[in-house]
Amino acid sequence: MIENARLPERTRRDAAAVFERLGEAEAAVHGVPVEEIHFHEVGAVDSIADIVGSCFGFELLGVREIHCSPLNVGGGTVNSEHGVLPVPAPATAALLAGKPIYSRGASVELTTPTGAAIAATLAAGSVPCLP
Repeated sequence: MIENARLPERTRRDAAAVFERLGEAEAAVHGVPVEEIHFHEVGAVDSIADIVGSCFGFELLGVREIHCSPLNVGGGTVNSEHGVLPVPAPATAALLAGKPIYSRGASVELTTPTGAAIAATLAAGSVPCLP
């Protein structure tokens, strides 16, 4: 679908890379091949809008490089199709492995797998938070 969309080449390329990374993370946590992943957890329409919209927005704004501060992943638990999961959800944790994250504030999901996939795929690096 993204391949044939009337979007700038960079938008298509970046969106496809984000979806690929998200699919790989979901496949890993579910223990299935990536071809068997159905984006039911992340909501297919929502994910397309979030991912393609972000990539297209960066293109329209002329953003050439993205840097990401440490991400607040939240805390507690989240209800999913697979039952109650810890926050960060397993796919979020997999996507952000090795990246600077923290948990502060409300016990809710503050970084979704879709958001984590966008940050993990498109950010060239991370920058420290201001004190």
